[in-house]
Amino acid sequence: MPKIIKYIIPCLIGISIYLMPIPPEVHPKGWTLVAIFIATITALITKPLPMSGVALISLTVAILTGTVEEKEAFSGFASNISWLIVLIFFIARAFIKSGLGKRIAYHFILKFGKNALGLGYSLVLTEFIIAPFIPSSAARSGGIIYPILLSVTESVGSRPGDHTARRLGAFLTQVCFHSNYITGMMFLTAMAANPMIQSFALEQNINISWSNWALVASVPGFLMLMLIPLFIYLIYPPELKVIKSSSEFFKEKLQSMGRVTKVEQIMIAVFTLMLVLWVAGDKFGINITTTALLGVSILLISKVITLEDIVAEHEAWQTLLWFSILLMLSQQLQKFGIILWFSKLLGEYVIHLDWIYSLSAIILVYFYTHYFFASMTSHISTMYPAFLALAVTTGSPPLLAALVLGFVSNLFASLTHYGSTGGVVFFSANFVPIRKWWLIGFLASIVNLLILAIFGTVWWKFLNIPGLLPGF
Repeated sequence: MPKIIKYIIPCLIGISIYLMPIPPEVHPKGWTLVAIFIATITALITKPLPMSGVALISLTVAILTGTVEEKEAFSGFASNISWLIVLIFFIARAFIKSGLGKRIAYHFILKFGKNALGLGYSLVLTEFIIAPFIPSSAARSGGIIYPILLSVTESVGSRPGDHTARRLGAFLTQVCFHSNYITGMMFLTAMAANPMIQSFALEQNINISWSNWALVASVPGFLMLMLIPLFIYLIYPPELKVIKSSSEFFKEKLQSMGRVTKVEQIMIAVFTLMLVLWVAGDKFGINITTTALLGVSILLISKVITLEDIVAEHEAWQTLLWFSILLMLSQQLQKFGIILWFSKLLGEYVIHLDWIYSLSAIILVYFYTHYFFASMTSHISTMYPAFLALAVTTGSPPLLAALVLGFVSNLFASLTHYGSTGGVVFFSANFVPIRKWWLIGFLASIVNLLILAIFGTVWWKFLNIPGLLPGF
């Protein structure tokens, strides 16, 4: 595509939306923001400039048109989510630099590394085992799985941003990314916003417990975990399908590393501390971002990483730039009530439908509006209560509606590269181009929703929803 066309297409789309009649319920600035946001997303796909450049231009347009005030325009840079992403990059760098990441990777490959698909499923299994105990998909993806992923791909010569990316890294990145949100769906304690969903449901007299969440999600979630790696393997296969002579080769590599070094011991201690605080930090008033900041500070003091390492982590700083701006635009869309207006509009169309059709429409709209969000929490807090109330009003079984909307509140994060913290981290590894990322995300969403609709329905009928089980 000629470069001038890459500029023209986003501009034409943005101007077209801007010139449309403004719905009477929508603030004019809100409609202008919709045009800017959609033009920005289009430009991220056509790529006339790197993502950070596109984001800066969008920020400039939003300020110059008076759509966003200057004090609000830079609010995304003050978000703890933005800084958590940056800190995760530093922690991953420490894993690699210390040599601990390589040691873990060699063990991983020796255990599961006969082929690429086996490695994919081993990472899925790791994700599944730790998910119930770490109440943050960001902590699991960025703090645990991401460093292992980078170390494994480095060990087999698959590096981001060059011709070796498709060797193994691109495939494993997608597997880790999608499995992170499937496991988040399966347990009430596996994603930070899940307890918020529980409280929103309780406000509407719907009681969600850890056990009924896990039971209702178990069968469709397990099927998704089993199918998604194979699905990605078929549509986006790695070039390195079989790792020949992996046992002897990597056993020699591991032996050549010798005993665990002092630097690795420090890294293990810091990682253990972060793991404990990610699990139980809320009891001490320490959130996930503060935990990551504490870990990075200890790594700096112990000289596992240096200030030069932090400054040289260019991908982290570029990610901070584009994600903070997208987060701000997304937050402003909520401020102007665009999402609430859209919710009311949907209600007018589904209110007279049979509950099964209205619930299906509500779920689909709720799911795919995540294209407009750069945060799972903001999407849930803005739309979940309203959509749950609408579902119940149209006759949907309350517990079923509350749980299924909770499940898709995790699954919709896999649509884009900017819709969640884990997505930003995995995408910024630079293994998968943005167009391919979006295409796989959309196709995977269809697979996951079909599993919910078909196998989930069979399982839920077996459980006798809405009654579920006696005394449940």
